Amino acid sequence: MFNVALFGAGRIGQIHARNAAARSDLKLKYIVDPNREAADPLAHRTGAVAVDSDAALGDASISGVIIASATNVHLDQALRAAAAGKTIFCEKPLDLDLERARNAATQLERAAMLMGFNRRFDPHFQALKTRLDEGAIGRLESLSIVSHDPAPPPIEYVRISGGLFKDMAIHDFDTARWLMGEEPEEVFTSASCLIDPAIADAGDVDTAKTILRTATGRLCVISNSRRSAYGYDQRIEAYGAAGSLRADNVMESTVSTWRERGCASDALQGFFLDRYAQAYRREMAHFAAILRDETSPAVGYKDAVAALALAEAAGLSAKLNKPVSVRSLG
Repeated sequence: MFNVALFGAGRIGQIHARNAAARSDLKLKYIVDPNREAADPLAHRTGAVAVDSDAALGDASISGVIIASATNVHLDQALRAAAAGKTIFCEKPLDLDLERARNAATQLERAAMLMGFNRRFDPHFQALKTRLDEGAIGRLESLSIVSHDPAPPPIEYVRISGGLFKDMAIHDFDTARWLMGEEPEEVFTSASCLIDPAIADAGDVDTAKTILRTATGRLCVISNSRRSAYGYDQRIEAYGAAGSLRADNVMESTVSTWRERGCASDALQGFFLDRYAQAYRREMAHFAAILRDETSPAVGYKDAVAALALAEAAGLSAKLNKPVSVRSLG
């Protein structure tokens, strides 16, 4: 059994805390969060103890650190955990500043570090990736990724999130890299604020379409929206020389009603807490396997920087209304 500490007792921290505490090979020993009103109840529910960061990182019995805190402290906490010799599981994005993230290469490339791009652990998307790699549709030519939230987050969250591209679409940028097997070299994004004027007042957008292009000409079109009005829309389509692959939405049930006017299916799953519940459990299982030295991180520091670069390029492209070369970002 490996002792682990969790940094961050918010919504995503609670998911990781439950999944870590449920495993027989992990012992969630500490919860670290300056908000004790959040840390203490979570510690009580999971059998952990709420402590400060110095106590957690200074405990030699702690093998792994799960970073699920506010975005603006991800990188600093990852660097401290790496300096303490801990195995790291860090939520996305690694940082909001691309240059700061790149400057951490010396410390974090050597660390055992898993990044929280949970889509890679979704069984539906993994099945699509497996068939793609097996050549089920021949050579991949293009991708279509749809990622629409059911409703916008609170405006207080929007103000500190880093914006749609670094907070939300960064998952899709990582998914595109993973599935295409090539690095996008050019990004063209058009974005608007169509849902909530308060999001525009916060300097952000809520609706975006992005085209990624690789050196060989492969294309990926990503659709992002902060409001679908019909549920959590998560779909991927891959098109190749010999056909197509599709991972459709997951419904609340497979039951459908057939009547004279036609067919009505069950609703889409409500939000990421339900849609990616299994992915989060599999992600934690992968972290445990890393701690056991059975595998290396499936998605790590370099992937975090690459996805952040695409997010940076998308934001710049939307601002300039023209394609942006990823290499031009330095």
